Amino acid sequence: MHQLVVTLDCPDRPGIVHAISGGIVAARGNITELQQFSSPDTGHFFTRIEVQGADPAELETEIAAVASDLGARFRVDDATRPTRTLILASKAGHVVNDLLFRWRGGDLPIDVVGIMANHDVLAPMAEFYGVPFTHRVVTAESKADFEAEVRRAVGEQDVELVVLARYMQILSPELCAFLAGRAVNIHHSFLPGFKGANPYRQAHTRGVKLIGATAHFVTSDLDEGPIIEQNVVRVDHTMDVAKLVRKGQAQESQTLAEAVRLLAEHRVLADGDRTVIFR
Repeated sequence: MHQLVVTLDCPDRPGIVHAISGGIVAARGNITELQQFSSPDTGHFFTRIEVQGADPAELETEIAAVASDLGARFRVDDATRPTRTLILASKAGHVVNDLLFRWRGGDLPIDVVGIMANHDVLAPMAEFYGVPFTHRVVTAESKADFEAEVRRAVGEQDVELVVLARYMQILSPELCAFLAGRAVNIHHSFLPGFKGANPYRQAHTRGVKLIGATAHFVTSDLDEGPIIEQNVVRVDHTMDVAKLVRKGQAQESQTLAEAVRLLAEHRVLADGDRTVIFR
């Protein structure tokens, strides 16, 4: 029996849920879960609906007719199909290992089709998990070629989600536009924020009391895309730089994994510069 997920957003008005429910009934579907939100800031309506029993093509046809009347954006996805995922990496292995471990353990509904990196350090890890691995040294001169390879991989392998797992390169505006809405990044999130080299040492020097991580959509505005998930952990004066790094990396791994899960389960909808998350 088909298990489907309908996500839809449109300008808010009366009768939206009634109209969508009618389309689902017309497709002989049964609603097993429904979440909705009306944004008072943007006047937009958002919903995520799990549907059982309907034929995917028939449901998409019925929802398309409803969406046309509502001026809505919508998707119908197979809830049982893993999201095809490409990982971009550099040298740091903690987030990559965490994603691969959770995936192989059945905790993340993704299918990792490959890892592309600008260093070869993580090749043994990729081999251990049985994931295709390619790398190329990325310089100002070779960056365009590497990004062309990323685009080609996304197209040829039907990639739906690109995860920047501590990929320490800035994507070009062109690649950001190509991946809009389907690329997620992770970075540390200190209070106060520290940019540049050695952020954990800067945090230690300033005696921060909270460190954490932020996962967000990739946009051409560096580290300013709509936020998907955040976590923090309390630290204190007894912790040296190495311990701050360990705690910070644990937060990065946990936060990125949760963001990937939310995206793979079609629980994230964009609301301008914000996100609506149906957990």
